[in-house]
Amino acid sequence: MSEQKNPERPEPNGQNGQEEAVPAQREDTGEAIATRRGMFGADNGGDTSGYGGLVRTVRLPGATQRPYGGPRGEAGYGEFDEIADELEGALDEQGLVPENVIEKTVVDRDELTFHIERSYLPAVARILRDDPALRFELCTGVSGVHFPGDRGRELHAVYHLRSITHNRLIRVEVSAPDADPHVPSLVDVYPTNDWHERETYDFFGIVFDGHPALTRIMMPDDWQGFPQRKDYPLGGIPVEYKGAQIPAPDQRRSYS
Repeated sequence: MSEQKNPERPEPNGQNGQEEAVPAQREDTGEAIATRRGMFGADNGGDTSGYGGLVRTVRLPGATQRPYGGPRGEAGYGEFDEIADELEGALDEQGLVPENVIEKTVVDRDELTFHIERSYLPAVARILRDDPALRFELCTGVSGVHFPGDRGRELHAVYHLRSITHNRLIRVEVSAPDADPHVPSLVDVYPTNDWHERETYDFFGIVFDGHPALTRIMMPDDWQGFPQRKDYPLGGIPVEYKGAQIPAPDQRRSYS
């Protein structure tokens, strides 16, 4: 029985079919901070994942130009512009220059992020919480990110803020160099950040100045290093299993 062809469906080996088979590529926009090789970017030994031939550029989103639009991809002046206008206006009322406080505003994947100069973080958090037009009264936590290739700002602290009053969600992000990993604590503004800041300190080594009890939360107090940094050595100890010995990750054979 011969296969019936659908004229509306392109042939898999034809020109249209070939184009549809290729995954959509993201635009080469933003700031390139590193080139990663292999599945996990390991550079302290052979790649044991079997993907040692992968090469990709690590990019951070660049500043977004107005209008910012809205959370559902709306074009033109939208909800994100309203939030940015209210924040900049509140900063002016506090005698702060918005251009000095906000390093860049990014809209990526329909999400709004304000990159704040770290010394202004507590002031911005209070404005976002207390201003009636903003009212981001809930901070769901802070998480750390480590970009070894982002020279001078290797450590990032990311805060997720929600306005229950206005049903809005934004992010605030600050960065600090590896040589000076200090960020002001927001426990006085958002008390729920108490344990989140301790966890971020424990795993990334970001020191939250002003935290009431900044101690490790998961690792032993005398643990050396910060396990979730990208340059943290794999290390480990051999494992005995059914009479055989499995070597530590950094001692396994290379497939490359």
